[in-house]
Amino acid sequence: MKKAIALLLGVALCLPVAATAQQPVKKRPNFVILLADDWGFSDVGAFGGEMATPNLDALAANGVRFSNFHVAGSCSPTRAMLQTGVINHRAGLGNMPETIPPEHLGRPGYETHLNNRVVTIGDLLRAQGYRTYLTGKWHLGHTPDTLPTARGYDRALALSQSGADNFENKPNLLLYDRADWTEDGKPAHLPERFYSSTLIVDRMIGYIDGGRASGKPFLASINFLANHIPVQASDADIAAYKGRYDAGWTALREARRAGAIAKGVMPAGVHMVTMGTTKDWSAITPKEREQRAGAMAVYAAMATAMDREVGRLIAHLKASGEYENTVFVFLSDNGAEATDPMEMTWMSRWNARFLYDQSIAQQGRPGSLTAIGAGFASAASSPLRGYKFTANEGGLRVPLILAWPGNPAFQKNRVAGTFAHVTDIVPTLLALAGAPPQEGHFAGRTVEPVIGSDLTPALRDPAAAVHDPDRPFGYELSGNAVLFKGDYKLVKNLPPYGDGRWRLYDIVRDPGETTDLSGQEQARYAAMQADYAAFAKANGVLPMPEGYTAPKQIFENAFHTLLVPRLLAAAPYLAGIAALFAALIMWVRRRRKAGAQA
Repeated sequence: MKKAIALLLGVALCLPVAATAQQPVKKRPNFVILLADDWGFSDVGAFGGEMATPNLDALAANGVRFSNFHVAGSCSPTRAMLQTGVINHRAGLGNMPETIPPEHLGRPGYETHLNNRVVTIGDLLRAQGYRTYLTGKWHLGHTPDTLPTARGYDRALALSQSGADNFENKPNLLLYDRADWTEDGKPAHLPERFYSSTLIVDRMIGYIDGGRASGKPFLASINFLANHIPVQASDADIAAYKGRYDAGWTALREARRAGAIAKGVMPAGVHMVTMGTTKDWSAITPKEREQRAGAMAVYAAMATAMDREVGRLIAHLKASGEYENTVFVFLSDNGAEATDPMEMTWMSRWNARFLYDQSIAQQGRPGSLTAIGAGFASAASSPLRGYKFTANEGGLRVPLILAWPGNPAFQKNRVAGTFAHVTDIVPTLLALAGAPPQEGHFAGRTVEPVIGSDLTPALRDPAAAVHDPDRPFGYELSGNAVLFKGDYKLVKNLPPYGDGRWRLYDIVRDPGETTDLSGQEQARYAAMQADYAAFAKANGVLPMPEGYTAPKQIFENAFHTLLVPRLLAAAPYLAGIAALFAALIMWVRRRRKAGAQA
């Protein structure tokens, strides 16, 4: 009986309470979503990393860390699921605009923007009386009807693309011709010089303060560019990590593994493997080691700069009296980024050198295009296999911290090992707001229902499971595919990340995916393949064209998006130059002929 009473009290503490003559209304919580870009599983100090992230570590100490939490292998599919609670193939992001093959573009589920069959957490909470704000990377549409203020947000400073420069209003010149920043659906007026993490938090603080007089709770969706390419930070932050990574990625993998075990987010004795695409540190030249260690120092500096901005936001909420009644959600959109323009095609290398200062001394500074590459990306996700784009745990398993500092029913400084997924965030926030679940209807129309589960049981008891272990959970992006079921994971990766063959792992006992169980567990292997086939059919997953690889498609799409229009725009000038050159040749020939006749 006592346990039942305690459970009821715990539930009551997590939900708004109706007013009575004797009892005042309990204020609904604010929500702050802190979305990092391309952070590996063990990047945060509370997950075993060496980088300075004191403010995120403090949130972890005030909440629950989820050690078995999964997203998509790349940016916008994760963001679509985070915003809607719906699988990416039903939300319109079956693939990204940067990686989609032309054959798939526009097919159902492959619109490459949030479609009209889904509603966002902004829509849902605004309907419940919340103020709704978004700043930073959106990457879910760039037309007026697909920008944040058309999808549930009252105010928004949004970047519609995968990334941009962090110091000025300039795009990643290898992918885009301009940085598409908008504010409230119109072209944004950015300062001449800024730093992206500071800008994003500044604008959010302004939005929150501007609406405080309404008395309404708020949703603040803060979407950092850190640590997406180009990796950039201030000279002072970079200097703080000088020499820190000189021992290389092999040593860092081992240190991160030990750190993750010590923090309780990985089991003791966890085995660790790395991707075959990474070289051994000792096999590269001293100059390469200097460049790579320097790039990783910039990566760490960028993370620390982002963490400092998180701390500034928290300090502001404390000063305004909002901190205790705010639910914080921190996660990354996928694992660390392994792509490096300097290790891709000759054209990418030439463009990077032509458009940017790629000297070692300039790494991370304005005018540079810095990337950590596959070696350090693998280490950033240690002890997991893989990184961004892959369907291995290093691509899909990322840190998640949920904290409500002022709620005594929420556990503090605990680790939840239960399987969790990015589609769980929407139903969790709705439950904490005391709002009804979204079950396929909104504002009088039929929409895609939320498929995620409410994580609040794990916030009260980190040992609680939130997903039915017998329920299969599928995923696919760019041909890399997964079927989760209980403790097991069926996975395949297309080249260059794998050989296209299905493998089976127990990701609870073997999160590093070191032992393929497909031969030992043949019945389970076959059953999970059938489950995946059913998922793919039900969700309209399209087979990839023959020879498809995501890196190659990025290059081809950028080629058609950038180079072809530039050539067409230059065609009249090129034609004029050709005509002048032809006229010059004709004149020279006539002069020679006249001279010969004389």
